[in-house]
Amino acid sequence: MQKTISFGIPCYNSAEYMDHCVTSILEGCDYAEDVQVIIVDDGSQKDNTYEKALEWQERYPTLVKAVHQENGGHGMAVLAGLNNADGVYYKVVDSDDWIDADAFKALLEKLRSFIEFDIRVDLVISNYVYEHTEDGTTRTIDYKFALPQRKIFTWDDIGHFFVWQYLLMHSLCYRTDVLRDGGVPMPAHTFYVDNIYAYVPLPRCKTIYYLDVDLYRYFIGRADQSVNEKVMVGRIDQQLRVTRIMMNAYHIYDDVKYPKLRKYMMSYLIIMFSVCAIYSKLSEAPDAIDNLNKLWADMKEYDAKMYRKTRYGVIGLACNLPTAAGEKTTIGLYRIAQKLVKFN
Repeated sequence: MQKTISFGIPCYNSAEYMDHCVTSILEGCDYAEDVQVIIVDDGSQKDNTYEKALEWQERYPTLVKAVHQENGGHGMAVLAGLNNADGVYYKVVDSDDWIDADAFKALLEKLRSFIEFDIRVDLVISNYVYEHTEDGTTRTIDYKFALPQRKIFTWDDIGHFFVWQYLLMHSLCYRTDVLRDGGVPMPAHTFYVDNIYAYVPLPRCKTIYYLDVDLYRYFIGRADQSVNEKVMVGRIDQQLRVTRIMMNAYHIYDDVKYPKLRKYMMSYLIIMFSVCAIYSKLSEAPDAIDNLNKLWADMKEYDAKMYRKTRYGVIGLACNLPTAAGEKTTIGLYRIAQKLVKFN
């Protein structure tokens, strides 16, 4: 049977919690034969992640595929899942996250209808929910006012995205061939590559559908989680690396066909540079600011128009205020946004 959708689950020392993720997918689709789960063990060394993956494959050989690779980082695990995917569509679910059963049934019904009637939709977008374990609260990110509903559309039809509303890996379900045609430039041993995944393939998506369901449940709360602030500050070099790859992916004003997509991608890039600026200021690494300045200089040389838009817009100015007082103000603005949005 042709697989409608393949889920890639990158795992690294995930034995303690990965079962919840896998179960949410299999039970959510009632063990449908057109669903595939690819568990990618990214060289786990501290637990029996791969053994558990093999157990899942043995129990459900037509539904689950276990893949082992030498440790390469999150991006390499995402690509390993993609390389092994048999589905028309591909979605990534991190091993400590899970999906909602009712929402998944709605997604699966929609994807099946696209395939049955030979309707090409390159990208299906759905909502995701922050699950904050420290206080038991949730926050749903939806796109009701940014995207058309109940119709297939193009980038010409999108509206305004608020700063907390950007398309992340959690909200995206790509056609597999869109990801494979042109590739996704994931660096090894690097966190935050989900931003590359949610950015580089977008201009290749000609047709889009927004399904207003709360599909992805995004776990927030582990102290070692990659989005924890202390962890992000400690990995500022990786944040800079990812931002540089995104910067070099396109000369946005020359390469991106759709004006509204151009605006969206520039806004996303501005946010990435702002994150780099803030965490460089918070970092105690002696070369953090020098590396940030090098990134700015490289962007100015790469594309002067993109540089001006990023550096001298409202957000760029607010995140790069001069003097010690200006730096304090920048950090204060970041703290306010952090409390309001609760993104980490």
